Amino acid sequence: MPENSRFPESVTSVSDGTLFVSSITDGGVLKIQGDGAATTAFLRPGVHGTRSTFGLLADERRGTLWVASNDATILGAPGPTSEEGGWVKALDLATGALKLSVRLPGGKALANDFALDAQGTLYVTNTLAPQILRLRPGATKFDVFVESEALKDGLDGIAFGTDGNLYVNTFLGGGLFRIDVKDGAAGRVTKLETTRSLKFPDGLRPFKDGFLMVEGSGALSRVRISGDGARIEPVGQFAGPTGVTVAGDRIWVAEGQLSLISAAAKDSREAPSFHLRSVDVE
Repeated sequence: MPENSRFPESVTSVSDGTLFVSSITDGGVLKIQGDGAATTAFLRPGVHGTRSTFGLLADERRGTLWVASNDATILGAPGPTSEEGGWVKALDLATGALKLSVRLPGGKALANDFALDAQGTLYVTNTLAPQILRLRPGATKFDVFVESEALKDGLDGIAFGTDGNLYVNTFLGGGLFRIDVKDGAAGRVTKLETTRSLKFPDGLRPFKDGFLMVEGSGALSRVRISGDGARIEPVGQFAGPTGVTVAGDRIWVAEGQLSLISAAAKDSREAPSFHLRSVDVE
């Protein structure tokens, strides 16, 4: 990773293998060609009122890159601007032009990650509140899709399952949850029994009949759901992974190493190197 993209948070991809990467400390979004031949600034730090960048999700069908932007000072990352609050930005996937900018409601809000349904409705995890927010196509304000005390320990990764239900994890609580979805409405929130304990679960993406998930402790895993249980199957180990995406025959992982932010803030010489690493899709 270039030196101006430390502490990556999320990675997303499009069908030609191009990757987009965010950064908690430096902001902006990097664009990396599928063949790795060129790395450019798709979104320069601070542009379009952005600050620290978190979740990314590419929607090729609608030509949009969704970007989460936050004041991450509480995490030790003041970011490139002084913009307050949590925001979601929609950028043109071809040009980077700003299409939409929506602030998360409430006094405490941090936009973390995204999921899209078939109609193009966007779902966002709010890490500072136990709620998942929803932005319908054409809307300029969020509504609360679900709010539950069960989701209070740092909502993070989010993805739709093949069953049409929504799945989320909690970074601090180590929980994995299913939110039943029927006719566009949220139903029961169920904490799933996992085959091992989760340690700082983060990025969550659909994969085949289940999901891929990374944990801050290092694990990249396949997640298979059966009833109210989830089988966690090891795929690889990485350095503090925060995001995951599938591009062609490769699974790409962003090594965010967030646990080292405070040390790097005190002494820039302590900042580690950062990488995107990949493994074969099996």
